[in-house]
Amino acid sequence: MHESLTVIGIILIGMALRSCRRRIFRKIGALVYLLASGTVVYFISGNIPLSIASIFVWFFLPWIELGTRVRKLRLPLENHLNEERSPRLQQFPEAAHNIDELETLDFEHSSDYSWDWAGSAQHYSFFWHPEERTVVTVCLCKQTNVAFSYVTISSRACDGKIYRTSNFPFSSTLKNSPAVAWNQIACRHCSLEQSLESHKHFIKKKGGSFDNLMMPDPDILNEEVENDMRVQIRHNLDTGIITITDNGKFRYSFRGLCFLWKQFIKDMIRLS
Repeated sequence: MHESLTVIGIILIGMALRSCRRRIFRKIGALVYLLASGTVVYFISGNIPLSIASIFVWFFLPWIELGTRVRKLRLPLENHLNEERSPRLQQFPEAAHNIDELETLDFEHSSDYSWDWAGSAQHYSFFWHPEERTVVTVCLCKQTNVAFSYVTISSRACDGKIYRTSNFPFSSTLKNSPAVAWNQIACRHCSLEQSLESHKHFIKKKGGSFDNLMMPDPDILNEEVENDMRVQIRHNLDTGIITITDNGKFRYSFRGLCFLWKQFIKDMIRLS
């Protein structure tokens, strides 16, 4: 009973910390859960090194999916956006809020496109603001029973540099091309207006200037996304993250699987 009550007590402490508002306490709560799993192994085996090793096993669990589903993925080298009507937003309340805020900030809706990527249906609603020289994309994602939305803010400089700010909740599954400067912000950013301020500050931090930004062309926003994806795929081919298959598609190399594993670990730490 003593061992069981000890484990239950540790788990309850972890639950209490995970329910806190401050992020640091939630992260400590995740570590307490790991401690609970190590304690269980120690009580069963009486072996301290084994109990410590069991904690680190959690960080290698992503290899189960990497070695089964991801390793078998075959993705197209060329992917084209299809124009479609804006979907209903009942499943995406955060997206509806963002669109309302964009209209308040005088952003103009340009177009709606979608494509399928790695088994995920992705819809893009493009908004642009000529004075801000900025494009905001409200992205809706559906994969099996999971649905979520995020926002990406983009500005393009005359020298080819692309500045992006996004609250995409996961790390990128491909390396960004050298021309892209990526600014990751919290999933639950206070407001879109604050996200835009963060984007402007990020451009200045990277040595860019507003005067050097290009005016967006609302008629070719989908073509820019397609071209950016081609450039990114080409960069990942050059760096060995992906390789071309016999049927003209690409798959992740072993180096690419290791890259994805590091991205999984970053998400585990960041989202905990």
